[in-house]
Amino acid sequence: MFHKLTQKLDQSFQIDPVDAHCDIPCGIYDPHHALIGALTVIRMVDLINDVVKTHGEGSTAEFINSMARYIAVKEEHAELTKHEIRVIYGDFIKDAHIKKYPQLPGLVHKIMQLGSKARQTVNRETALDLLAAVNEFAEIFWAIKGFETKVVKSPFPVSEDMVLPIL
Repeated sequence: MFHKLTQKLDQSFQIDPVDAHCDIPCGIYDPHHALIGALTVIRMVDLINDVVKTHGEGSTAEFINSMARYIAVKEEHAELTKHEIRVIYGDFIKDAHIKKYPQLPGLVHKIMQLGSKARQTVNRETALDLLAAVNEFAEIFWAIKGFETKVVKSPFPVSEDMVLPIL
């Protein structure tokens, strides 16, 4: 009932609808945090593998401390990646976008699955697949926003490709 009342008020006063990722609404959406999250997952996998090579699978305090920290950050950033994509997909993407880019629902589902798999494993290929899917999402996102994109090497210790808007 409340919804019908607000619809009538909107129609009566000709209030324009707004889009935003929060209740303010600020209108700010950007897949950048998801890209950084995916790159961080790759970096943590690399660091985990490096510490195993350096220390073996021994249970020294240094080994345990390093592993706990790297795993925690890997988990956090895989979930951050999923969260950022969920917010953009749920709050920004409209039916018209899906009609123009019918691969979006499947792509988002793939990102959710890869994010979960990245949390469950220490597999660089999975982490790279997550980044590739997020890059594909970013390319579509920026096309929806009317921006061309470019692919650049990340300036971070993980020098994988990133899709960025040409501003």
